[in-house]
Amino acid sequence: MRRIYKMLVLASAYQADWEMRMAKNILSSRKKIFFLALMLIPIIIGGVVFADQLPHILGGKKAYAPAFYSFKIFLISIAIGLCAGLITGCIGAGGGFVITPALMSAGIKGILAVGTDLFHIFAKAIMGTVVHKKLGNVSVKLALSFLGGSFLGVIGGGVLNRVIYELSPVMSDAFISLVYVFLLGFLGTYALLDFLKSKNPSIKTAKIEKEESNRRTLPSILQKINIPPMISFDEDLVPGGKRISCVFVMLCGGIVGFVAAIMGVGGGFLTFPMFVYVLGVSSFTTVGTDIFQIIFTAGFASITQYAVYGYIFYTLAMGMLLGSLLGIQIGALTTKVVKGIYIRGFYATAILAGFANRLLALPGKLADMKIVDISSSTCRLLSEMGNYVFFIIISIFAIWVISKFFGNISLLREEG
Repeated sequence: MRRIYKMLVLASAYQADWEMRMAKNILSSRKKIFFLALMLIPIIIGGVVFADQLPHILGGKKAYAPAFYSFKIFLISIAIGLCAGLITGCIGAGGGFVITPALMSAGIKGILAVGTDLFHIFAKAIMGTVVHKKLGNVSVKLALSFLGGSFLGVIGGGVLNRVIYELSPVMSDAFISLVYVFLLGFLGTYALLDFLKSKNPSIKTAKIEKEESNRRTLPSILQKINIPPMISFDEDLVPGGKRISCVFVMLCGGIVGFVAAIMGVGGGFLTFPMFVYVLGVSSFTTVGTDIFQIIFTAGFASITQYAVYGYIFYTLAMGMLLGSLLGIQIGALTTKVVKGIYIRGFYATAILAGFANRLLALPGKLADMKIVDISSSTCRLLSEMGNYVFFIIISIFAIWVISKFFGNISLLREEG
């Protein structure tokens, strides 16, 4: 279990690093900022000028009720993106963990929250990636094999989400909530334990070294298994390069694609630890290859599995993109004036708040499905408690970080 936690932490840290690089690439280019402003024009015009004339439902798929328009919801999405960006920038861990629970708490259907988050990631990747700067690090054979698996995984995850939703929208929300309950509960518990241990460290170095050595044996085992076709990689780093079966690469891609399509957390979330600790790919090759593949994984998932079925809320996606771009910059700068241990504590608390939020929402979903017998008033009370706990904790974190940023802005200017 401890090893799984370390892999998840590494995955979230890499996702945060990717998010920060994308934000920096977008905000450092006037052309990209101009393009972003152009994309906002329809939302602003619709919200300010034509709001009363717009239909309640935008889109042609009545059965799926896509994209309920509200300028208030657009502002809420900016706030959610801002908080996620602050977490990402401050902790260097994936703030995307809180986006889907936050959207669901704001009244968005789970499947819309997942599809919208994937589209937001895709939009950020398209705008932020400078592909030609990374081509020297890309292993095309690894990327194509990985994408072959991830596309299949995306289809599996997307179909599963849609089938459950078509059977019962309540069951869909319950399923997505349950997935987040397990993930956030596991990650939040270990993050809190890590925070407590960091205040009173007692590290067993020999045990950790033994765990690390055991973990390193997996890539060597897989690379010795000869299942054609074999893929060679890292030729520039290792004499003769390394070789691994295409089957293992596709399996890893399938897992990443499936998880991305189910949770809407982005294809890059698990790619880095799988490349490094499962396949044995060097970090140098992994970074470039992952940046290359995430565009296609997130794009394929968001467009083919959600957009064409009406499960993307474009107003929300744009709001989250705006908020996260700002939040990441503020969060990253704030780390220069705030002790990391306090931020880690807030991160563990925020993750556990997301866990409590989805956990307290489950009784209502299960009652609606007639699985448990709980009164509607009790379910409503539990759900409201979860929402209040979640948004109060996230708001306190956001206010604290922003106040630290503006309170130390003169110091930050001197350092800059």
